[in-house]
Amino acid sequence: MSNDHLSKQYDADLETLRSGVLQMGGLVESQIRGAIEAFANGNVDLIDQIVASEARVNECEVQIDDDCSHIIVKRQPAAGDLRLIMAISKTVTDLERIGDEAEKIARMSKQIHERGHTDLHRFANIRHAADIALSMLRQALDAFARLDTAQAASIIRQDVAIDTEFRSILRQLITFMMEDPRTISTALEIVWIAKAIERIGDHAKNIAEDVIYIVKGTDVRHTAVEVVEREALG
Repeated sequence: MSNDHLSKQYDADLETLRSGVLQMGGLVESQIRGAIEAFANGNVDLIDQIVASEARVNECEVQIDDDCSHIIVKRQPAAGDLRLIMAISKTVTDLERIGDEAEKIARMSKQIHERGHTDLHRFANIRHAADIALSMLRQALDAFARLDTAQAASIIRQDVAIDTEFRSILRQLITFMMEDPRTISTALEIVWIAKAIERIGDHAKNIAEDVIYIVKGTDVRHTAVEVVEREALG
């Protein structure tokens, strides 16, 4: 995918964009891990750190988008370079929204632990769903770094697993609320956490779709996974 340009500065600018995406991705990964840990133990200091780091994630998005705009104006990129820049702009939007979901998990976790009467060990599948979502994000960033369309296609297929986990959590929470109506407030907050995890998986899938777009020039959004795999592997 990478082509040498007559201007070495142009190559350096594109590499700066790619590096910025990966750095932002690392920050967001850390947010998710911290948010799930906060759900497990209610660490208030950790929750505050996650909420505070959201400002850094937002700054990354603004900076990378600004860099994309400057390259488009200055270099007037075409073909693969233009696809790369457009995909980066979409990817950082997805990363910023993942950061929003991590912050939501942290805030909901704080409210749950402040209420303080719920046995969260009953919700081990929240951790399992979060592990799937975090793995999808990590793989998506790796696929972006290596422009690996095969790995990108595998991430898109994994989205089915996290949707299944979400439905399982909902069924468990309905049972939980029916057994003890006093737990309804806490159960609803856990629903929000589960939905945030599911959305993280959706955004990771979007990033994987962007990788296929960069390499193949094909928009695979809203496309059956079998078709995506043929396109990615063809």
